[in-house]
Amino acid sequence: MIARKNGGGASPVLLVLLALGSFFVSYNILTTLMQNKAPSAEKSGGSWFDPHNNALNDGQSGSSGAKFHVVLTATDALYSKWQSRIMYYWYTQMKEMPGSDMGAFTRLLHSGKPDNLMNEIPTVVVDPLPEGLDRGYIVLNRPWAFVQWLEKATIEEEYILMAEPDHVFANPLPNLARGDHPAAFPFFYIKPAENEKIVRKYYPSEKGPVTNVDPIGNSPVIIKKSILEKIAPTWMNVSLRMKDDPETDKAFGWVLEMYAYAIASALHGVRHILRKDFMIQPPWDLEVGKTFIIHYTYGCDYNMKGELTYGKIGEWRFDKRSYLKGPPPKNLPLPPPGVPESVVRLVNMVNTATANIPGWDNL
Repeated sequence: MIARKNGGGASPVLLVLLALGSFFVSYNILTTLMQNKAPSAEKSGGSWFDPHNNALNDGQSGSSGAKFHVVLTATDALYSKWQSRIMYYWYTQMKEMPGSDMGAFTRLLHSGKPDNLMNEIPTVVVDPLPEGLDRGYIVLNRPWAFVQWLEKATIEEEYILMAEPDHVFANPLPNLARGDHPAAFPFFYIKPAENEKIVRKYYPSEKGPVTNVDPIGNSPVIIKKSILEKIAPTWMNVSLRMKDDPETDKAFGWVLEMYAYAIASALHGVRHILRKDFMIQPPWDLEVGKTFIIHYTYGCDYNMKGELTYGKIGEWRFDKRSYLKGPPPKNLPLPPPGVPESVVRLVNMVNTATANIPGWDNL
């Protein structure tokens, strides 16, 4: 459960500081302000890398047993809404299953006003960044949303899972974190060492080797609430500084905010346990197995022989971007024979959700 810590919205002083000087402020200015205001996947699902012990752990996915609060960041766009509904549906199906450590759920709506899903999905509304500050890169609102939510909400769970609308829970998710060590999914395209020149603008050499910056984004991550409260303001500041730097913006593009989270974590001395079994991404990952989340960020295009035609629209396809202006219809056609199990499972799960969500076509 969650409740507000205080009544009003964001401090006007904070917003003015953000609008005028957030690109150049120190990493900890938001922390100071908050103190002044108010307190490819392993098929087995068993192998994971623990950077703290520099060791590969095999055979046990394990769980700390502590509940975690599931937080989904979202906007009020139709594209975000239909994905959020599917994501929340599968949360409700997996939450009470054996092996799950899921606690309560919050859709963190950073559009600044309530929408028509408030009664369907537990939601907290927070403000977007001041106009123009995101430079058209809407995900910059994500760290700012967490800063506001962590300051205004009372969260009963000790841990938090940061998730996204295009996540589907394929299996009950245990708490993969270990004490103060968060768990995260390693992304193959987040490469701090290969981008050391840029990373060093935000993570200076006196802080340590660039390998301290994990190859991750903020989602999916299971992390202690107390640790995220420290990281979130820094994550926000680094994101804004990166977006304001043309070299960084060009190099990191749409994954800029992911690098910002990884660097912010390193600045606070936080290393993540890297769990390849945390998530799969069809069509590149072929089987669900014992993994926990299906992330359908990539389009799935196949010919009728079941052959992938990535980069070319297939005779059969499932791509979330085909439904920018409204939800996909019920009972999507299943892929042809030969298409990987992960894609078949994904489409079946979408169809199951749309068949069971009341008023699916009435967003």
